[in-house]
Amino acid sequence: MSPEKQLEILTRGCVEVITEEELLERLRGKQHLTVKYGADPSAPDLHLGHSIPLRKLRQFQELGHKVVFIIGDFTAMIGDPSGMSQTRKQLSREEVEKNAQTYLHQVGKILDVEKAEIIFNSQWFSRMSLEEALNSLASKYTLARMLEREDFATRFKEGKPIYIHELLYPLMQGYDSLMISADVEIGGTDQKFNMLVGRELQTESGQKPQVVMTLPLLEGLDGIAKMSKSLGNYVGLTDSPKEMFGKLMSISDDLMWRYLQLLTDTPPEKANLLRKRVSEEKLNPMEIKMNLAYQIVATYHGERKASQARDEFEKVFRRGELPSHLEEVVIPKNYLKDGKLWIVKLLVLSGFVNGTREAKRLISQGAVKINKQQISNGDLDVDVEEGMIVQIGKRKFFKVLIGD
Repeated sequence: MSPEKQLEILTRGCVEVITEEELLERLRGKQHLTVKYGADPSAPDLHLGHSIPLRKLRQFQELGHKVVFIIGDFTAMIGDPSGMSQTRKQLSREEVEKNAQTYLHQVGKILDVEKAEIIFNSQWFSRMSLEEALNSLASKYTLARMLEREDFATRFKEGKPIYIHELLYPLMQGYDSLMISADVEIGGTDQKFNMLVGRELQTESGQKPQVVMTLPLLEGLDGIAKMSKSLGNYVGLTDSPKEMFGKLMSISDDLMWRYLQLLTDTPPEKANLLRKRVSEEKLNPMEIKMNLAYQIVATYHGERKASQARDEFEKVFRRGELPSHLEEVVIPKNYLKDGKLWIVKLLVLSGFVNGTREAKRLISQGAVKINKQQISNGDLDVDVEEGMIVQIGKRKFFKVLIGD
């Protein structure tokens, strides 16, 4: 494929490319570019937000370029300050290693891991002496330049603490680029500063500066904040087909178009046609959302499980039937008083809620039903009967069993 055609494909969907001219020059001059992407294992699960750069990496792979996936097992112990209004909690090495164990399996759902080079950045940082850190990192950037970064500038202006180890993070990410002689680095728009630091470190060391490609950040299920596990607005790559399908069906119609654009291979012209048909009321947006959810679940779990998840969704949410499989929760008989139990305690014992406060909140929101009857009184003692069905929200159901 010609360099010009590759450029067209690779820059599609990017927010910014610094610079397209440099990327075209690299494509013309080298048959195989070294393309870098780094992820810190700060949590055990990747989510759909991570899939956007991973899908771009797959495009590079399909065009014959070498992808280097850097797992930031060392930098994760510092914590990326990008977009943070306060210092991240530092993780222990044990926490990071535990989180990193599942990364390759999850990444393999999108990338061809066998063709990618996987590197842990502890292989150079853990051997770096203080003298090397001062010479290779700390002396390469001024404090004034570092405070040009928006999140640091905001925290400084508001009098919030900025710790020295946080200032080192962009330099360490840039050093990763230097160590692998990256031609291209891709990341979300929040990574632009860090990636530009990599360009500068490479230039100072006599390497050609990497091309920086920024990609959009994916909004979470709420349609407001960036998708994040800590905010609970995420779809995890390891979510079950049923859970993934249900979460995707919960998004707004407006957000649906954004997900269609960023998470599927739907051509822009087809998406525009679908949007036009919806606006003309010739097509129900629910059908588009069903197809979107099916495509995404099929990507990570296969078409058979995607079909099962779709059928289950239609059964429960369109026809109002019970799920095919119900979790069973055993309530010990000695917990009951005259066959009754406080509804809040019942929910907590089920393990489906994270404590009394959440249980009360769900009840007050009308999200709890017993045998399809809504429970609105958080002080209620309910009759506990063998086989009764409790529903929490739209997607959580369990059957009650009474044990000795």
